[in-house]
Amino acid sequence: MCPKKMKITNPDLLRLIRFLRKKSRENNASIWRRVAEMLSKPKRRRIAVNVSRINRYTRENDAVVVPGKVLGAGLIDHPVKVAAFAFSDNARSKIEKAKGKCLTIPELVEMNPKGSNVKIIG
Repeated sequence: MCPKKMKITNPDLLRLIRFLRKKSRENNASIWRRVAEMLSKPKRRRIAVNVSRINRYTRENDAVVVPGKVLGAGLIDHPVKVAAFAFSDNARSKIEKAKGKCLTIPELVEMNPKGSNVKIIG
């Protein structure tokens, strides 16, 4: 027997994946295609990143995209622009307390259509 193929049922997630693929084609930016691929994975394989990992792999004023959820474990000590599919309340407050910004992925795409100097953390 073949394993059952699961489909994404979240309409917001489907809309986001289509948007990223479209922007990737329009702007010739492979980073948005890669983020769409990562978001297309099953929910149990989707990425969850703690604030401490963002702190470890970024410098001040970096732009970061998380193709999944940002969780609040750890500390962050410098301002960073973080775009993600979802944020926990604790993570959002820690990023904003460090004078960073929590963005949606489409907001980051509109600010930086080519995806230059954007890191994928996952």
